[in-house]
Amino acid sequence: MLNQLLSGDPPRSRLLGVLLIAVVLYLATAPFLFSGARSLNVAATICVFLVLVASYDLLLGYCGIVSFAHGMFYGLGAYGVAIALHKLGPTWSAVAVGAVAAIAISALLSLLIALVSLRVKAIFYTMTTLAVAAAFGALVLRMSSLTGGDDGRNFRLPEMLTPGFRLFEHDVLGTAITGKVLAYYLVFACSVLLFLMMLRVVNSRFGRVLEAIRENEFRAEAIGYRTLLYRLAANCLAAVLATCAGILMALWLRYVGPQTTVSFTVMLNILLMCVIGGLGTMYGAMIGVAIFVVAENYIQVGLQSLSQGMSSMPLLANLFHPDRWLLWFGTVFVLSVYFFPTGIVGKLREQRMRLGG
Repeated sequence: MLNQLLSGDPPRSRLLGVLLIAVVLYLATAPFLFSGARSLNVAATICVFLVLVASYDLLLGYCGIVSFAHGMFYGLGAYGVAIALHKLGPTWSAVAVGAVAAIAISALLSLLIALVSLRVKAIFYTMTTLAVAAAFGALVLRMSSLTGGDDGRNFRLPEMLTPGFRLFEHDVLGTAITGKVLAYYLVFACSVLLFLMMLRVVNSRFGRVLEAIRENEFRAEAIGYRTLLYRLAANCLAAVLATCAGILMALWLRYVGPQTTVSFTVMLNILLMCVIGGLGTMYGAMIGVAIFVVAENYIQVGLQSLSQGMSSMPLLANLFHPDRWLLWFGTVFVLSVYFFPTGIVGKLREQRMRLGG
């Protein structure tokens, strides 16, 4: 049963299996085990970026396509729902209208970009996606009447997802089941379903063909596969999934802004998470996202404790100051790439194969 749920692609490493179970249990029980808004926000961010990073890995890791427009499709999903809820009011029909419109626009736009640029060399496609993403970011800033410009857009959600809503009069396991908790489990459930769907896709015949195209496009073409059609399909599927991630993030935050959706930093973070976890493995997306998001949110807390403990040594205390968290985060990333060139999941699977052999 579990093997079927994982589409015949088990972790193939005991340590990796333990890590994946730990992440899933953490996400499934976060509202009940951890108090405070920050811990719940970290768990929700992991859920959303799991879909976003896994969908990008579908392009880069399985198909070998380097795109800088993935963050743009993520922003389209977030802004689509935000604008619909702002204009039509906090109703489920507004959520549906915004989601359907955003998905349709993303699918059409990704198809047009791919048709224009996928027929030529890969670098042309990469530069085209970079130009389109930059243009979209500028458009978001200029269309302030719709998007809110630099300030972003706040909006209201359906009552069931608001913090003031309570599903039960009494607490469940010491936790009030508010609209915020319901919104979290909506994000969690959708993320799990989308991830399992992607796992099924990459382990299907379609996924095997994508891997063949990545390894040798000319050979795949020679044996009869229409590689352009497969790359078009992968491009559109990845864009739609990124849009779904944006929709989920908008529903969770109740806010969209250029810095949280369409900035180049978002695209860089996606790349970092893919590399840390391991390209060409859906499980790598889960591990990479969990490590990155937790580190980004809690590394400053750890550095502050270290800095305070070294107050008698000013030089070291200054070195571990919380404001220098990006320095230490970058150092950890460089070391992880050096010691895990195939990512954490790739390294664990290689070790398992050596031991098994």
